[in-house]
Amino acid sequence: MSSAQSLIDSGRADIVAGRPASVAHLFLERVAATPAGEAYRFPVPVDEHAADGAPGAEQWRSLTWAQTATRVYAVAAGLLSLGISPEDRVALMSSTRLEWVIADLGNMCAGAATTAVYPSTNADETAYILSDSGSRAIFVENEKQLAKVVGELGQLPELRTAVLFDGTGPVAGAPGLNVLTLAELEQLGAEYLEQHPDAVRRAVDALDKEQLATLIYTSGTTGRPKGVRLVHDCWAYQGRAQEESGLLRADDVQFMWLPLSHVFGKSLICGQIATGHVMALDGRVDRIIHNLPVIRPTMMASAPRIFEKVYNGIAGKARAEGGAKYKIFMWAAKTARDYARVTQANRIATGHDSAPLGLRVRHAVADKLVYAKIRTAFGGRMRGSVSGSAALAPEIGYFFAGVGVPVLEGYGLTESSAGICVNPAEDLRVGTIGTVLPGSEIRIAEDGEILLRGPGVMRGYHNLPEKTAEVLEPDGWFHTEDIGEIGQDGFLRITDRKKDMFKTSGGKYVAPSEVEGKFKAVCPFVSNILVIGNGRNYCTALIGLDESVIMPWAAEHGLAGKSYAEVVGDPKVHQLVDGFVQRLNGDLQRWQTIKKFTLLPRDLDIEHGELTPSLKIKRPVVERTYADAVTEMYAGANEA
Repeated sequence: MSSAQSLIDSGRADIVAGRPASVAHLFLERVAATPAGEAYRFPVPVDEHAADGAPGAEQWRSLTWAQTATRVYAVAAGLLSLGISPEDRVALMSSTRLEWVIADLGNMCAGAATTAVYPSTNADETAYILSDSGSRAIFVENEKQLAKVVGELGQLPELRTAVLFDGTGPVAGAPGLNVLTLAELEQLGAEYLEQHPDAVRRAVDALDKEQLATLIYTSGTTGRPKGVRLVHDCWAYQGRAQEESGLLRADDVQFMWLPLSHVFGKSLICGQIATGHVMALDGRVDRIIHNLPVIRPTMMASAPRIFEKVYNGIAGKARAEGGAKYKIFMWAAKTARDYARVTQANRIATGHDSAPLGLRVRHAVADKLVYAKIRTAFGGRMRGSVSGSAALAPEIGYFFAGVGVPVLEGYGLTESSAGICVNPAEDLRVGTIGTVLPGSEIRIAEDGEILLRGPGVMRGYHNLPEKTAEVLEPDGWFHTEDIGEIGQDGFLRITDRKKDMFKTSGGKYVAPSEVEGKFKAVCPFVSNILVIGNGRNYCTALIGLDESVIMPWAAEHGLAGKSYAEVVGDPKVHQLVDGFVQRLNGDLQRWQTIKKFTLLPRDLDIEHGELTPSLKIKRPVVERTYADAVTEMYAGANEA
């Protein structure tokens, strides 16, 4: 197979091959190596009666690796005292916070397997996941989350114990369910360790690399989600591969706000344990902007939508401040993109980040006027922000690269325990998803589908051997359903989802994500866009606008006091968006152009089931929800 069709990083494969059997082993190694080193930071409320405190105020505290180990061992021993056995499933349903990490590591050190459940999951699907996994215990964030479980106990005969992060328990209406607080579980564990001081060490020593470590249920767009079986070796591999690739370093401070029930966040915990760097945890999305200058991270992971919102927010603020400031921002944004493109091209050609003198001068001026403020908003020392789960529009990528906050696009799936490719910070290639992690392989099938193989690939879908056989070959190759190509430089590009590509009635193929990405690059008001056109005469789009950006514009254009739904229904806003659609169409092939569009009365969201927790659009759900709007856009299509 030619180098253009396959890709493997074997240079560091031997190092990765020497990994221990599990992340539990990695954790014990880390604690022994740097017991006094800072491990985790987390926010806590300040006592409102404190001299320097105020109601609602917070401060950040830390745990060392040794302090973390004390709590992890207590949780693990507490589970052992409750009769949890190797590979018993213990579910975890909580937002991102320190206790999530403590509970997950406690599970693994006890030999149990974590069933990850998003806190946004409804009661019915929560019950399905707990039943299908056979979970015997569950960690829940609070009594509101516990209520989902209590209401479905009749379907969960194996569930015996619930552990609350917040709240006091026990609760009414939960016969047969032993409800503890996390503190009570840790106390049980401490007492158990007094009698059996080597219990956790023995449990870790007994772990086998092929033993089940985690069940993560994919967010299915149709039908029930599938449980992805990830063994201990998957996570140990992720830890070592992220370390050896240089993605994470020992001197990093990583800000983790992503949901840890998602494979992306979970995998970065493994890399953090391998390198021993500091991780600051706070899953409250509305606190991201506030937290960044406080934490001052060097590394952060995110979904593309966050960077799009940041860009749109900066542009919207500049527009609101007046014509001169907006013109300066637009000039600076173009300069950033030009600078990033030129330096990237020269680096590829010569190995040096060079640019013509005139461009360097423009970039230096723009840096003082605009870029330095943006870097400060990110904390001032961000060396890279990893982006995954969906494609980042290249124009957005070039902008942040030029500003000095490089977005390192990567690639992976739940079925590959997240990362399989990532852009190196020292050789970022905007528009690609980077090079393969050490010890893994990628190849392109004859139809363009990306195939993966490596230690991080799942061992199958839980209780679904037929579904497993559909995607996992006997020799270990996993079918991703993504279409891509490998450049001569070894960088992988995704061109579309195999199942998302469609053909118009005229026989032309359209890659909707390509069109959607281009629109996000030209329209600063868009939040989400879904391009439609399978079997149709032409393409249309459903568009959700970013409320934080469109509402200030609306107030300045005679629409003050109106609701979001009223604003997007106003002809002025339709005309505004139409201008960006026409600009988009100018850069597309005729059969790709958007002939009609509908502005949605509200943006897409997780609560209505239109987005996955990682902010991917569930296309079938959205098309069903707005079927009437789609039908209207194609009314009279035969005459079009």
